Formats: sequence, C-alpha cells, structure tokens
Amino acid sequence: MLQRIDYEADGTPLTGWYAAPPGGAPVPGVLVAHEAPGVGAHVKQAAERLAAEAGYAAFALDLYGGEGFALEEARRLHQEMMETPGLMVRRALAGLAALQAQPRVDRSRLGVVGFCQGGITALELARAGAPIRAAIGFHPGLKRPAGSPEGPIAAKVLMMVGDADPVVPPQDRLAFARDMSAAGADWQLRLYGGVGHSFTNRDVDALGFPGFRYDARASGRSWVAMLALLKEVFDEQRPDGHRFR
Repeated sequence: MLQRIDYEADGTPLTGWYAAPPGGAPVPGVLVAHEAPGVGAHVKQAAERLAAEAGYAAFALDLYGGEGFALEEARRLHQEMMETPGLMVRRALAGLAALQAQPRVDRSRLGVVGFCQGGITALELARAGAPIRAAIGFHPGLKRPAGSPEGPIAAKVLMMVGDADPVVPPQDRLAFARDMSAAGADWQLRLYGGVGHSFTNRDVDALGFPGFRYDARASGRSWVAMLALLKEVFDEQRPDGHRFR
C-alpha cells in the first residue's frame, strides 16, 4: 500500500508516494522518477510493484509540486526542468533524501528508476555523483538538461529505448554512448526493435501521439532487465568480501 510523504525542495512543497515490503529489516531503496506529465498512476504502480515483487522500498518522487496537470501545463513544467540549470538535480536529490529518511531503507543500497523524463532524471543523478548504485531508464529522453553535470559516473547505467521512438533519434543514442564512455561509466543501451515511445504505459495509446504506443513484450522484457541490474548492484560484495545482504 502506498504512503503519501510530503517534503520540499528550495521551498517548493512536493508530494511523493512510498511503498515497502512487509517486515522490519532494512531493504534496498529505489527512487522512481515520473514521466513529463508528472506523478500519476503509472509511476505509483511501478513503486508498488518494486515493493511487492522485488522486496525493495520504493519512493515515487515529485519534480513539479503536484499532479493531474493539463497537457499544456505539463509541457511547460517539463520545459522548465530541461532549461533551468540544476533544477532537475535539486528536485531529484530532495526525493532521494526523502527515500533515505524512511526507516526501512538501507542507505548503502540505493538505485533510481525513471520513465521518459524520469530516465533523464536518473541519468542526471548519476552524473551529479549521487550515492546510487544504478540509474535505469525506460524509454528515456537522452537529451541533457541545461547545466548537466560533467565528470565520472560511478553508478551502473541501463537505458532501454525503442528503435522506432521519435523522441530518441539515432544521433541521440550515439551522443549518449559517447557521453557514457567519456565518463567511464559501466553502461548499457538496450534497443527494442519496432517499439515506440512510452512502451511501458498502457494508457499512452489513448493520446494518439504518432510513435507513442504501449508494447507488452518490450514492457515485460525491460522490467526483467531492470530487476536483473538492481539485483546485481544490490548483491555486490563489500570491500571485506561479505555480501551486503
């Protein structure tokens, strides 16, 4: 069951949604970042699934300070995120801090999962050197926001894109590959043939946007790939040779 958590960043009130598995022992924490339209059922369901199916504590962050925006307002808010230097990172770090503050969360084992704009958010946290082990994006935009940090990337990176996605043309995929290699990242880019944008969202077809469509097979495969990387990074050994769990 989701728990509402109110927090803030730079004086802006934000509302996130937290889910944790039964029990009292510390578990890895996963930050879940929403699409350009903002917090909605899709990202909340992802947080619930991470708790129920994988046993992680998951927190669906809020970058905008609300939900249920009309399309034009959501576009304006997304543009603000992309064009205001540092804004996305500050809001995302506030969400990460809210996740870390939950008593069930093992602060040494953190990851970020994002959808569409949320994939950009995950990458920005990795570029900013946030204390995360993995940055994972489903059908992310791969363009960098204004003021995007430079430097080495310690988190393992996995981005999953449809090859028919109009939001992520081949040149953006090539630029991403160059950026990741230059940052010394351990990175993967999975390309799903014949798949468009927002392929994990069952509701996207109703919008009628060209190139935006749900794909059950790609959605299932990408979810499995995400779980595999999270398990890999959360099960990694400590310097003393013992496993973290």
